[in-house]
Amino acid sequence: MKFIIPQNYDFSSKLFGFIDYSTAILNVFLFTLIFCIINFIKITFIIKMFLLIIFYLPILLFSIIGFNHENIVYVMLYIFKYIHSQKHYLFR
Repeated sequence: MKFIIPQNYDFSSKLFGFIDYSTAILNVFLFTLIFCIINFIKITFIIKMFLLIIFYLPILLFSIIGFNHENIVYVMLYIFKYIHSQKHYLFR
């Protein structure tokens, strides 16, 4: 069987079919960072789990859903570039 694939079709490999690998790596990094920060606090295990869920769940949801279906890594890169170079453009 031969399939005809259009030239403008985007072949992006995704983890579990819905999340990019770069986003998954960013999620693992942020999860590890939040987990390490919470482990320094002297509280019970249940409260640590609740704090981990409270702080990590919004990040996970934003990375899966995205901002207007844009990859969260690119959005963070755009925000960093905007903050880093504070140029003002005037339109006349």
